[in-house]
Amino acid sequence: MTARFRARLALALLCTALTLPTMAAADDLDDVMSLLAMRRHGRVEFIEQHFMSVLDHPLESSGELRYDAPDRLEKRTLKPRAETLVLDGGVLTVERAHSRHVMDLHAYPQVQPFVESIRATLAGDRVALERVFHLEFAGSVPRWSLTLVPLDARVAKNIAQVSIVGAQDQLLKVEIRQPDGDRSLMTLRPLVGQAPNAAP
Repeated sequence: MTARFRARLALALLCTALTLPTMAAADDLDDVMSLLAMRRHGRVEFIEQHFMSVLDHPLESSGELRYDAPDRLEKRTLKPRAETLVLDGGVLTVERAHSRHVMDLHAYPQVQPFVESIRATLAGDRVALERVFHLEFAGSVPRWSLTLVPLDARVAKNIAQVSIVGAQDQLLKVEIRQPDGDRSLMTLRPLVGQAPNAAP
């Protein structure tokens, strides 16, 4: 075996070693997306914290999150004040106290990517995610994380990245970071008395 051949063989083995984790991660991402796509309904409790530089303590709210495939998402905040957000297709309805507002998301392009980050993940729609974000996947099906970085510079002015942590077909945490350092963290858990596999 010549020195040149050994060098080429070592280089080939190194390249193979470097590409195997990437291929495995891609396979795991497809497996997670497939599991998510099979879920048709979900209902969980959420606790959401908003961390802002102007505040000493995070603002906290809690309530229920419901999902119905393929594109209906309902967020019912119960504390500290009642509020309901319903996303159905491309229409967002917001209800607070005695007021009700209906918005066509197509008229708010700065909001739509954030909405799609949650909805497309719940739907297991990788193609929809990749239209808007660069995807970074880590882990494997039992425990995984997905980092979404906006492709559009205009969107990146409002959202630096969205990080989602999950286990199999369940979302456990969703963190949204803004370019100024402010962030929100939503923690999801099964409703009391509900089986864990009923979570989104």
